[in-house]
Amino acid sequence: MVPWNSAKAKVQLRLGVQRLRTLQEKKNAQAKASRRDIAMMLEKGKLETARIKVENIIHEDVYVELLELLEMYCELLIARFGLLDQSTREPDPGVSEGVCAVIYAAPRTELKELQILRDILMHKFGREFSIAVMDNKDGIVSERVTRKLAISTPSSALVDAYLGEIAKGYGVPWSPPKPPSPGPSSSAGGDGDDGPEGGVQEGAESGEKAGPSASAAAVEAPKPLDAAAISAEARSAGVRTPKLPELPAEKAEAPRVEKTAALLSPPAEPPAKAAHEDEFTLLARRFEALKKR
Repeated sequence: MVPWNSAKAKVQLRLGVQRLRTLQEKKNAQAKASRRDIAMMLEKGKLETARIKVENIIHEDVYVELLELLEMYCELLIARFGLLDQSTREPDPGVSEGVCAVIYAAPRTELKELQILRDILMHKFGREFSIAVMDNKDGIVSERVTRKLAISTPSSALVDAYLGEIAKGYGVPWSPPKPPSPGPSSSAGGDGDDGPEGGVQEGAESGEKAGPSASAAAVEAPKPLDAAAISAEARSAGVRTPKLPELPAEKAEAPRVEKTAALLSPPAEPPAKAAHEDEFTLLARRFEALKKR
């Protein structure tokens, strides 16, 4: 183990912070390229390959979150270096969480600077404390760190959520499939011979059989339309038509027939002509009377 040296420990903490930031940027760039490849796979219909690559991206995202936590703990140890430099066999409670996180998580990273810093801290606080941290005795390590280091397969819901966000970000027309919800009519469909539609299929077939006869009856007996119905139908079709006159009621048909008969009958002689003929007859009679005298 590397012996404790205050100056070297502080320099190593700062180097660790720089390397952690650089590694995060590298991982983020790689994840961005992988997301672009996954979007192209979704566009080509290679769903299974895309799901496998998404699982890798999920693990990389968790690893980047672990790097962010370690960077935060290193910053904490730099800010509270006075508490870390005390001559005690156990770390101060103000820096204990950061020390335990570095000792426990440094072997799971690929940073040499954190490996050296871990050796320095283990030499300072002794073998017993280091073994207790590596075994996570009594939950001495923060749960945030242990959760990031847990190895597990991502759930299908999480993979679908990643795929949906990637497709949305790159404009790919894809959405995660919705889980099938059993309806109340699925269990009461009847026997298996009825098919997946059950009674609905029979009803559709009977409706198809009755369709031609019903349509023929509708053609044979058309529904009479009044003026208002014709105007409404024309307006619904987008045609502007003038308002049609209302047809007269049935009671008004009789007077209309009488008027028609009166028009067909020969017209009577005007009364003026009859009066003129009477006057002519009267003058003729007077003339005859004068001749007799």
